[in-house]
Amino acid sequence: MSLPGVLEILEDEEGEDQRAERHETMMASLTAALDALAESRREEGLCLGALIQGHLIEIAATTKQAGRIAAGESAIFRARVHEQLKDLLGADPPLSEDRLTQEVAYLASRADIREEIDRLDAHVIAARKLIASGGPVGRKLDFLCQEFNREANTLCSKSSNLDLTRLGLDLKAAIERLREQVQNLE
Repeated sequence: MSLPGVLEILEDEEGEDQRAERHETMMASLTAALDALAESRREEGLCLGALIQGHLIEIAATTKQAGRIAAGESAIFRARVHEQLKDLLGADPPLSEDRLTQEVAYLASRADIREEIDRLDAHVIAARKLIASGGPVGRKLDFLCQEFNREANTLCSKSSNLDLTRLGLDLKAAIERLREQVQNLE
């Protein structure tokens, strides 16, 4: 500002009344600008809230679909475990009872996505509560998006069904859209 021509101070004989009027006009302009900014932020927040709620609805619906597919997979899973169990029982050298129990437990835990479905449902509920609480929730929602992603990744990695994998990928895309909107929040 000290460069020539950037700011010039003109000595003007201004009276006290003129100075007070100018100050009052400047304060009125500043107040109007701040009010407009606050209103703009409120409107933007309402729009973001609606977008985020829409993404949460999509995530919840996709999670529910995944749960239905996984529930229908129990017969297929049972047949697959029986087949793998026959292979394990016919192993040479034979597996010990403890080792066989460990393998069956591993196979069961590997295919069961109920825990991931439950966590995804819990994350949707937590996100809705955060939004309803008001105030600056952007960082908390951003962290929650990481948790959503973790569960979606696990769901995809456990999936042995093409439809379930597709839903997992749809879920990841919905979570990414949610995360993009959350990045706009305080």
